[in-house]
This record gives sequence, structure tokens and C-alpha cells, in this order.
Amino acid sequence: MSTFAYEVFSEVAKQKTFLAAASQLNVTPSAISHSITNLEKELGFSLFIRNRTGVKLTQDGEKILPVIQDILNAEAKLAEEAARINGLNQGRIRIGAFSSVCINWLPDIIRSFKKNFPQIELSVTQGNFNAVAEQVRIGTIDIGFSALPIKEKLEVIPLHRDPIYCVTPESFKPQAGEIVTADDIEGRNFILQQIDYDRDTKRALDTYQVSLNSIHYSIDDASIIAMVESGLGLGILPELALQKLSGNVNYYPFKEHFYRTICLVTHSEAKQTPSTKAFVKAIQDYLASRYGEKW
Repeated sequence: MSTFAYEVFSEVAKQKTFLAAASQLNVTPSAISHSITNLEKELGFSLFIRNRTGVKLTQDGEKILPVIQDILNAEAKLAEEAARINGLNQGRIRIGAFSSVCINWLPDIIRSFKKNFPQIELSVTQGNFNAVAEQVRIGTIDIGFSALPIKEKLEVIPLHRDPIYCVTPESFKPQAGEIVTADDIEGRNFILQQIDYDRDTKRALDTYQVSLNSIHYSIDDASIIAMVESGLGLGILPELALQKLSGNVNYYPFKEHFYRTICLVTHSEAKQTPSTKAFVKAIQDYLASRYGEKW
């Protein structure tokens, strides 16, 4: 089987239509269809379920996607090793990150990295914690910023303990002055992103016995700020997410300190390319200089 067939399979799985995959690979949709049909014949089972809106992976297709992605990643690593041996500074790094890392960390990290490795190609995909970890597991991205705990069997590097704050309207004043206590929270509504509720945000709300009926969801951090500013409730956001958000709000620490631990997820070290290893070091150096943290 040719690696082109594997590339086609991977791209169709990502794009979910033959037309979009054809556009990304600069071939015709009929070439995509022909490649998938031949691959299915060689493997002996169907890879996609076709419907009017596009395609989706069969159960068998889902099982072999990580295997095929490993083959493609190994080929990329071989090409990069050969380039390194020949004295060339080439390669690619596919990065996944959630919004506050994309906004606050990655611009500086990438700028510094490109000064030292100008020929290495970088791409960034934004997603939530779970989506990033899953894409690293499959192999469609090389490095992902997520938050503990990580369920997938991946290499996990803790990076930073990010304090979690209570976001309030400007008119709100905690009874204890500079910290939010259970008395301040009693009977209040809270606004948060739904994806955050299964992690450290849930721990904070559970500690103060905030009921599910008092929780309302918003689509992103900026929307949370806007809703809090309008007096619709209190918010819970980590420090990193608050750094470049503006609004007529205040934020206070809780009486009990809560944190989320931002981490880096990668494949095992044996699968990391030289460029990926260099980028991991660039991330760690950046955080050490910014926060003085070294895990």
C-alpha cells in the first residue's frame, strides 16, 4: 500500500468529505474516492460510511486511524532525521492548544522558536482540553496543551499551576474584603463553559455546594465576562484566561485556593522528532523565565 493512500485516508477522516480532502491534497475528488476504494479492498473492510453530507469513520476505520497516523508520522520523522544528518534544520510541528494558551503563551514561544529554527514549519489548531489530548493520541497533532487529569495513554509534562478566580460585577464586594467565601456565593448563579465543568471548576463549585440549577453555560471566556458584567451571575475563570480579557468586572481568589494544572501531552519520547523535542524545551524555557517554575 502506498503512503499516499494513507494520507488520503487520514485527510478524509479529518475533513469528513471527499471534496474537502481533495482540496487539501490538491487532487480531484475522484482520485480520493478511487484511493479509498482501493484501500478498502486491500484491507478487506469498509473504512467510511457515506451519506448525503459527507462521510464518517466506521468502527473498523476508527481502529486503524491511529495505526495509519503512526505510519505517516514515522515517515515524517525519517525525513526529518535524514535532513538533520545532512545538516539541514527542517521539519514540522503540529501544535494543539486551548484558547488562553493560544492568546497568551504561543505567540511569544513561536516567535522565539522561529528565531532559532526558521525553517521548521509550525501549525496551530485550537480546541478544548479533551479534543487536544485525543488528537495527540490519534497522531494528527504532535504536541498538545491540555489540563490534568489526562485519561489517554500519553507522555504528560506538567507546566504551570494556574490559579482559579471568582469573577464578579464591579458592584460586588466580598464580605471578607479580598477573598470570596461560602457566604458570598450562597444563592448566586454561576456562568462557565460547559467543557470546564468536569475539572477544577467543578471542584470549586462542589466545595461550595453550588447546585446544578444555579449553573448556566456560555460559549467562551469573553462571553462569560460580558454576562457577569451584565449582572447575570458570577463567573469562574483561571488567571491565564483573564489576562487579555477586558470588562467592568473584578476577580477575587476563593477562601480555599483552587488551581488547574496546565500540561503538555505528546507521544512517547521514542516517537518525538528532533524538532518536537526542541519545541518542548522552548516551552519549558519560556515558562521558567515567565513564572520561575520548573517542574
